[in-house]
Amino acid sequence: MSGHCEYCEKAPSSGLKYVRRGLAKAKGGVGRKVTGKTGRWFRPNVQHLKVVEPNGHVHRAWVCAKCLRSGRVAKAPYQKQLAALRAERKA
Repeated sequence: MSGHCEYCEKAPSSGLKYVRRGLAKAKGGVGRKVTGKTGRWFRPNVQHLKVVEPNGHVHRAWVCAKCLRSGRVAKAPYQKQLAALRAERKA
């Protein structure tokens, strides 16, 4: 499924969007009133990209931006770079 991260299992979650009217008390009004609530989804920032496993296996996966930034997942190098890395390992 493309909506969740394959490493941290972060998935879309449901919530509410509130519509309010009125002026805040801090600004001299009588307060904000909720006039409507609508369902909505909070979707994680999930990317479909090639990743390298610790054993060197390359495959495509759905990964959230947090896993990419934290270093939990390593992006696969381009084909030319990958060929050079494999040649270094053999030598």
